[in-house]
Amino acid sequence: MNPADEDPVVRPFMLTGGRTQPLQDGLRIETQLMAVPAALSAPLRFESRRIVELCQSPRSIADLAVALAAPLGVVRVIVADLITQGLVRVRNAPDTLSTALIERIRDRVRAL
Repeated sequence: MNPADEDPVVRPFMLTGGRTQPLQDGLRIETQLMAVPAALSAPLRFESRRIVELCQSPRSIADLAVALAAPLGVVRVIVADLITQGLVRVRNAPDTLSTALIERIRDRVRAL
């Protein structure tokens, strides 16, 4: 394989500006997120743009981490930034999780 054909490696700290803790506390891997309608027209780049695109329908943080092929901690930091900016909202989740949702989260975490 030609090294030029490989995906470039971007260090996780580059995606978060060196931060390791999210601004928004309490974001769990099963937290469901939805982008606000105006988020698609916001001037976002790279992973933030992709998260907004993916969150047009409800997505968990685990789902986003798999879709971005990024560590959960990195996704939590980026999502927290988007929440702070008012571009993504935490979707009210039921107090208990369905078995199907728990199994889906488990499968997504294993895929990481």
